Amino acid sequence: MKKTNKNIIAALTLGAMFIAQGCTKRDELSPSLPSKFTPDATLTSVAAFTDAALNLNIGVRFEFFSDSAPLLTECVFTDAYVEGTTDKTTPAQDLNVRITPTSNNDSDDYNKIFRYWYTWYAGVKDANVIISRIDNISWPTPAARNAMLATAYFHRAYRYYRLVHQFGDVPAPFHEEQGVNTGYQTVSRTAILKQLKIDLEFAVANLTDGGAKGTVTKGAAAHLLCKVDLALGLFDDAITAANTVINGPYHLMTNRFGIVASDATKNVIWDLHRPDNKSIAANTEAIYNVIDRDNLTGAITNGSQVMRNCVPMWHNGTILTPTNHKPGVVDPITAEYPITLWYGRGIGRCRQTAYATKYIWTDNTDLRHAPGNWMNMTDLVYNNSAIKTTDPAWYGKNLQQWVDADAKVPGRVFLNGPQDSIRAWFGWPHYKVFINWGGGNTAVDKWWSPPRGTNTDWYVFREAETYLLRAEAYIWKGQPALAMADINQVRARAQAQLLTDPTQVNIGTILDERARELFWEEPRKTELTRIAFIFAQTGIADYKGRTYSVANFSTSNFFYDRIMEKNDFYKNPNVVTNSGNHFTISPYHVLWPIPQSDIDLNVTGHINQNKGYNGAATNVPPLDKIP
Repeated sequence: MKKTNKNIIAALTLGAMFIAQGCTKRDELSPSLPSKFTPDATLTSVAAFTDAALNLNIGVRFEFFSDSAPLLTECVFTDAYVEGTTDKTTPAQDLNVRITPTSNNDSDDYNKIFRYWYTWYAGVKDANVIISRIDNISWPTPAARNAMLATAYFHRAYRYYRLVHQFGDVPAPFHEEQGVNTGYQTVSRTAILKQLKIDLEFAVANLTDGGAKGTVTKGAAAHLLCKVDLALGLFDDAITAANTVINGPYHLMTNRFGIVASDATKNVIWDLHRPDNKSIAANTEAIYNVIDRDNLTGAITNGSQVMRNCVPMWHNGTILTPTNHKPGVVDPITAEYPITLWYGRGIGRCRQTAYATKYIWTDNTDLRHAPGNWMNMTDLVYNNSAIKTTDPAWYGKNLQQWVDADAKVPGRVFLNGPQDSIRAWFGWPHYKVFINWGGGNTAVDKWWSPPRGTNTDWYVFREAETYLLRAEAYIWKGQPALAMADINQVRARAQAQLLTDPTQVNIGTILDERARELFWEEPRKTELTRIAFIFAQTGIADYKGRTYSVANFSTSNFFYDRIMEKNDFYKNPNVVTNSGNHFTISPYHVLWPIPQSDIDLNVTGHINQNKGYNGAATNVPPLDKIP
């Protein structure tokens, strides 16, 4: 049994709040360090509530950063990515074997499914404390009080939105727990979403725009409300929520801006994703960011590590020269061609599929896949100084495309390229993952050499996604021309060829554009599951004429069919890693397993297990309203 500090019961029990008192110099982007004071001792002033709200942002930040970031787990349950680690049998690759209610689901070498569960519920607890104690102090104005309440509503809604699309029907306390509760009941996803809609409508009405990018705004609440409305099948309401953002002060960045705006070799896509530019006032596209800088209190140890997670492991000695088959690439930052400094030192955890690196890039004008922004392995050079003697013709020359030497085992052994093409040979969006504070041409990493990606701000919500959410609502309503117009807003900024035939615009079009635009931003598993639920709830046929129902959601759903349609790793049983893992996934993975430890500890209530996992046979009907 897991320790009790790693379960929902402990996470929701009244305890230490992430609130500090008596802080000294304070930056609005730098919340105070957590303390061990109780809410009674700390939530006694406006400043204390403000610190509590700022620390809820830290609970959002966790999924994007650190080695084997939790977002990697979201990625590998999708059409666009797999877990690329090939030297261990433990990573989330053979999902049919690895993902169970009792398996290790909270480890760098496995996956972070349960990390989400624990962290989201800890945030629910902290938001509930703020909400329940909102009137414990005198507020300077009703507006100040309502803005704080709206902020807490947003944070609670953000966590529940993710929980119901990662785990489905879940326990749903919407009040502060005053003691240990071992009697939780599973609540239906729909009932939870309906409450989120009420809370977020309050948040939209009581928040304002124009604050710091790392704080919750009216636009952030409206953006999340749009997602909740979509999940409920309220497509007109979703359009209204999206309009609140699009018709507000937010605008796509279409002109050069920020730290390297004068560099003619770059472009607006590059500008948009510079660390220095994400949270500046001039960036009108950013709706809600998480802030992580090494000079601010509470910065994440070892930084984002986004380059380590997302860049191929080109330095592992398996990329051979074409003539004499000598190891051709090395990683020292002192090399004559310091590839590590130019692109970061990756280990290939977040391995994009051919769908994401090749198939969706249908024209040569799209800046998101243009030279300089997008990197292909053939853009790198052989930089191992040893080949000056052993294979001198190739030193300093571009890597040569590998040739499959064993067609019976695609993806494993290659003659002229990497012996591990799963991990060491794939393209990536350099403009997204390259961390270079100060706008220089080399990667910055204060924590590790060679660079793996240091502390940086990151987008949670951007207006580009808002356009794609509104486009999705139009698709569900049967208005593809309006959807096409919104998609083209995003494509035009990237200088991609505009769509011209609305009869060819469908949910697949939306998902393709999301994959192009929202790498390492969107929680793609969450969004695929949400879309799968909509197909099941409405009975609307997908772009291949397939229909689904809620009754058999765990055995037949759009989530699984989309993955098997697009993800070559999961649909090809011959793909195998160096450690012997095959890539498998099943329809029931549309929802993740509930931790068995929490089911066992909940001795006076009943928490359901998701269908497809051991323990689901004892399920009871979920509550249809918030208890």
